[in-house]
Amino acid sequence: MKGHLYVMDSGKAHEGMAGISSDKHIPRLKELTDAVHRHNGTIVAQINHGGVVHEPDRAGPSEYNEDDWTARALTVDEIETIIEAYVDAAERAIQAGFDGVQIHGAHGYLVSQFLSKLTNKRQDKWGGSLENRMRFLLKVYDEVRGRVSSAPVLLKLNCDDFSPDGFTVEESALVAETVVGKGLDLLEISGGGRGRQQELRARAKHEDPIFADLDFAGHAELIRSSTKPSPMALVYGFRKLETMQAVVDRGLADFVSMSRPFIREPDLVKRLMAGQKEVSCIRCNDCYGSFGKEMLHCWLE
Repeated sequence: MKGHLYVMDSGKAHEGMAGISSDKHIPRLKELTDAVHRHNGTIVAQINHGGVVHEPDRAGPSEYNEDDWTARALTVDEIETIIEAYVDAAERAIQAGFDGVQIHGAHGYLVSQFLSKLTNKRQDKWGGSLENRMRFLLKVYDEVRGRVSSAPVLLKLNCDDFSPDGFTVEESALVAETVVGKGLDLLEISGGGRGRQQELRARAKHEDPIFADLDFAGHAELIRSSTKPSPMALVYGFRKLETMQAVVDRGLADFVSMSRPFIREPDLVKRLMAGQKEVSCIRCNDCYGSFGKEMLHCWLE
């Protein structure tokens, strides 16, 4: 997976974020996909729009206040333009040699903002009921699917915003069921949106001790019950090989998603196959401190 790519310049979420908003991005992205394919790998482009996170515009589904800034509401014409930007970005991804496209619908970015009743207080067809709040995502999915034809289309989705007034796991299960019903190739479950509160993360835990390290395992099981047998991946907290195996063996998910462990051990899969029992990443998050500013690297000695 290539880390998120902004679909239009006004959707850049942070400093150092790579883009796919113009044809000028295709040649360098093609260098990346060619390198992956030379090693018999597969790579998917994650496409995204930051919404209220983008500075200086800070435009999202509706007006929204956070800390010392205020977001403005997108116009209907702007919403349609952004949807088209997602579609164009998906087409560029395939032209650049990516093997599929993942729509980023988590972590408080624009799709996530539309899904959340905290950040989406619109009174038109794009807001209000969950049916209306998921309309943006469904429109993006339908248009992307139509443009990239047979290429796999994936979705990263919050299981919970962990906000008292945001997107809930019950809503996530309904959204997941709807998108999967349209033919989604893979659903990846993550969590955390605008207004997140750390103490609320406990509600996504699984009661089985084997899944104790996985922050979203409990919610994932609920969502899985609405989407099975469609393929699903789960991210965050994987440290032990036995936990990874249990997730797959017990049908909690079909795929294990990891990021930070690969920053420390790029050859982690080979290490696990050779007998290593757990990752050496301790989730200190020091690598995240350089996110968007320099090449990510592990700071552990």
